[in-house]
Amino acid sequence: MTPLEQALRAVMDGELAFDDYSRHLFSRDASMYAITPLGVAFPEHAEDVAAAVRVAAEFGVPIVARGAGTSLAGQTVGPGLVLDMSRHLTRIVIDAESRTALVEVGVVQDQLNRAAAEYGLMFGPDTSTSNRATIGGMIGNNSAGSGSLTYGMTIDHVQALDVVLADGSRARLEPVDEAERQRRATANTLEGRIYRELPQLVSDNEQAIRSGMPLFWRRAGGYRLDRLVGFGKGTAFDLAKFVVGAEGTLVIATHALVDLVPKPAHTVYAVGHFDDTHSAIAATTDALACDPHQVELMDRTILELSRQKIEYAELGNILVGDPGALLFVSFSGDDEAALVTKLDELQALWRRNGHGYHTLRAVTPADQKALLKVRKSSLGLLMAAGEGTRRPLAFVEDTAVDPIHLAEYTKRLAKVLDEHQMEAGFYGHCSVGCLHIRPFVDVTDPRQVESMRTVAEAVKDLVAEYGGVNSSEHGDGLARSEFNREIFGDELYEAMRKVKRLFDPLGILNPGKIVDAPPMTENLRDRDALPPAPPLTTKLAFEVVGGMRGAADRCMNIGLCRKAGPGVMCPSYIATKNEEHATRGRANALVKALSEPDPHVALGDERLHEILDLCLMCKACKSECPMSVDMASLKAETLAHHHEIHGTPLRSRLFGSIRTLNRIGSATAPLSNVPGRIWLLRRLLDRTLGIAAPRQLPIFQRTNLIRWFGRRDVVGTPAPLGTVNWLADSFTTYTEPHIGQAGIELLERAGWQVELATGGCCGRSSMSKGLLDDAKKKAAALVDSLTRTTVPGSPIVGCEPSCVFMLCDEYKALVPYTQAVHQVADRVRQVEELLVEAIDAGRLRLREDSRFAGQRIVFHGHCHQKAEVGTAATMALLRRIPGAVVEEIDSGCCGMAGSFGFESEHYDLSLAIGEDRLFPALAAEPADTIVAATGVSCRQQIFHGAGRTAWHPLELVREALAENGPDPRSAP
Repeated sequence: MTPLEQALRAVMDGELAFDDYSRHLFSRDASMYAITPLGVAFPEHAEDVAAAVRVAAEFGVPIVARGAGTSLAGQTVGPGLVLDMSRHLTRIVIDAESRTALVEVGVVQDQLNRAAAEYGLMFGPDTSTSNRATIGGMIGNNSAGSGSLTYGMTIDHVQALDVVLADGSRARLEPVDEAERQRRATANTLEGRIYRELPQLVSDNEQAIRSGMPLFWRRAGGYRLDRLVGFGKGTAFDLAKFVVGAEGTLVIATHALVDLVPKPAHTVYAVGHFDDTHSAIAATTDALACDPHQVELMDRTILELSRQKIEYAELGNILVGDPGALLFVSFSGDDEAALVTKLDELQALWRRNGHGYHTLRAVTPADQKALLKVRKSSLGLLMAAGEGTRRPLAFVEDTAVDPIHLAEYTKRLAKVLDEHQMEAGFYGHCSVGCLHIRPFVDVTDPRQVESMRTVAEAVKDLVAEYGGVNSSEHGDGLARSEFNREIFGDELYEAMRKVKRLFDPLGILNPGKIVDAPPMTENLRDRDALPPAPPLTTKLAFEVVGGMRGAADRCMNIGLCRKAGPGVMCPSYIATKNEEHATRGRANALVKALSEPDPHVALGDERLHEILDLCLMCKACKSECPMSVDMASLKAETLAHHHEIHGTPLRSRLFGSIRTLNRIGSATAPLSNVPGRIWLLRRLLDRTLGIAAPRQLPIFQRTNLIRWFGRRDVVGTPAPLGTVNWLADSFTTYTEPHIGQAGIELLERAGWQVELATGGCCGRSSMSKGLLDDAKKKAAALVDSLTRTTVPGSPIVGCEPSCVFMLCDEYKALVPYTQAVHQVADRVRQVEELLVEAIDAGRLRLREDSRFAGQRIVFHGHCHQKAEVGTAATMALLRRIPGAVVEEIDSGCCGMAGSFGFESEHYDLSLAIGEDRLFPALAAEPADTIVAATGVSCRQQIFHGAGRTAWHPLELVREALAENGPDPRSAP
């Protein structure tokens, strides 16, 4: 233990992490930079922050306060001690009468808005990262977002701040009159010195402040000395607003008193379709003439990327033609009719002036859902276009000019990029002249680094020519601070340096940002922080540049896996609020291991194993992460190497042999079900194998699906639709055969000839435990069986998503470069799709008077289903039940994840994940609400954690089937 860590442990209640993996995880943010800190602290309260700063000052160690770590310019990386303010500092107090909120700085913006919404209020600034951006980070950056035309920037909503100063003392920053300022200035403290000396510094440099500050209002660069000019002349001396945007270089905020604004009752959108980006920007002036809430741009690059992701597939169904750019124009207020009138006015104005070829109107939240989902994910989608170390980088992405100059400015900026042969994606806030432009650069190529710097300098000069700002909401950080002397002029820049020395005499608060910064081309993540990847032989095929490390290093740290809101990713982070248990943390940990001289040995590291252990392998990251970081496959590969080094645990072998165990259990039922009913035997399983005693074990059925199917005497009536193959999975086949029976009977009624595919286990369980050699054998055997024993081209369906989708996803990595694998994958269909087609064609009729008429059905989708194909087909099938009222609940991951929820050490976390959204959602449902779920694990968890019986959708549809006499193909 280092002396620094020892000193911190003596004075802090919060956790500390000084191991190499934790230091690596916090060496990065969402920028192109990386700097490894000495350690990480997780303050539990404000006094912890103060204690950490005092210790850092004593040791002369820099200190970096960090929220979600999503900074784009490198603000939250640095040497010394990192304070993760997001884990514990999350308390919210709403005062509806005064329309304010007192929040700790780790509160996520969406969490604040949910709390405020109960009173019809919200926090005005609306960032695209609102589901993970913390209020502290927004204060540090002076964030704005899409609604800044209406609500301004964060600085406009901060009333007061509780802060820790550079010597570890605490202070309250708020507007004070001259008498109060003088009173505070008498104190013989750092706070007193600031109140004494800062007013004189402002007075001495007033002319430089007035002439050197960019005139454009939307700025997030430098120190806001302009906010102090004129104090004492009827204007309060407001240090709270002054330190907003200071990037943690002057103070560290712990609490903020912020304004709230009334939440509009309605928001409507006009989405203009344009042939190219410049045409869309040219239409901005007309949009602004209609007094909108926001005007947002999205170019073709991002639209095309969205079409490649299941998460955003709905967008393609509502756009008209093939737009080269979209312009989102919103109007907000309480009178929906008046807002729709504004849509009419804008549409007419665009039509009259020849702007665009189509305007899509989105009035209801349902109409807007797909549109807004993509718009908020523009950054992530653009990042996904990177390949290897060629990435879209943030270094000219935050400029802003007056919107009247935006079209001309953008044309000239595009010309600069063309001159340097740089491709870029365009999106951003046209309403305030801010475009986020990210050129693709490979910083491992010295020539491209040189070009990057040349472009940054050219854009800096260009934006100044139009009276704009170089940093408009993302801050200066490491990317732009170097240019601040030139931007503000020598006199004003020197005044800013004096401000820094006044607030931070020892220079320990996030040094190298805003003033006295290193060159923008230092500390580059891909060039300076990562050695070349050593060779590694993997069992899975990672089809990306750089192999397994390249697959992990696709993570660009935008932090969507830390989101607080809809979706699945990342269940373990949601439950623990621990960075290392987010997809981002795991990916970064793997990058470190795979960069070691012997990556095979590094993959066996127990600290790495600890970081990966809580990954449920839900695969949500594959679809919800814009970069499609497939942590399930990465964990499986890592476990395989871990087993080779340390041996394979008995429990893993048992779970990997689940088909054999279930087959034996079925063959010996009901005797095999006795141990599950005897508490002492379950306790013995807990102690010897680590199978949680409180968890109910599956109940084996003696008449399993294979026996039932074999005993049927089916009349050989021709099936007009041909043959379909039912995959006899390793779970429901032996424990819930009635589900397979329902599916088979429905398919036969629909006109299919059903064959039962019993070629063995798909290998899902083996893969989840890292038994990849075994999984490969099972995959190869099942592919061979399906190829030999089924009709070529005939569909393959089933009722257990984790098994069915194994065939069309993991098999391509387990048994790559095999034509048969791809042929089998191409044949996989969802049984729900076939049944919906049959119902719509009249081949399958459901009763109008079934017990489901007027009945509410809520559906929870399986994580693998959501990741691979989405839940649309299942929802469509349930909605075909006459009279049923069907809703899909936003329930995230159930927390069971196959064997994960059975394991003793994971049992509590498994239930905690379910408690996040699923269990409360079901508890809020009336007792007669029917619960449907496609996954066997999901149904087990719902029964165990929520006390509700969940039905497979196929069971419900089978019950609703209109019999119309006996099936002519079945003998009595």
